Amino acid sequence: MSDVFDIIRFNDQGLVTAIAQQHDTGEVLMLAWMNREAIEETLATGRVCYFSRSRNGLWRKGETSGQVQTLIELRVDCDGDALLVLVDQPGVACHTGRRSCFYRAMGKDGTVTTLTEPLIDPHTLYGS
Repeated sequence: MSDVFDIIRFNDQGLVTAIAQQHDTGEVLMLAWMNREAIEETLATGRVCYFSRSRNGLWRKGETSGQVQTLIELRVDCDGDALLVLVDQPGVACHTGRRSCFYRAMGKDGTVTTLTEPLIDPHTLYGS
């Protein structure tokens, strides 16, 4: 068995794309970034941790909102430049209060349709 860090190809900023997917339904929840430290913490604790580019630091999913993601399995794609993070996400994953960050669909004509409404008010999640 090879070490996961032998096959992950981090970008110039030391980051790799991470797609969070609900483990039992296949629902794509969000896209984020992970660095080595975030991956190590995720594997050690079983609680998903990402890297926030806007805050330039670790982002422990649910630390502020309470919407924690529990790691089920971490997969690496064929090129090593993307991760699939299979999670158990009991609540919403998106900061907009929606289950998934992918709540808008673009038609072939370029029109955008909102597929889902927020399940919870973002102000309730973040207290602002």
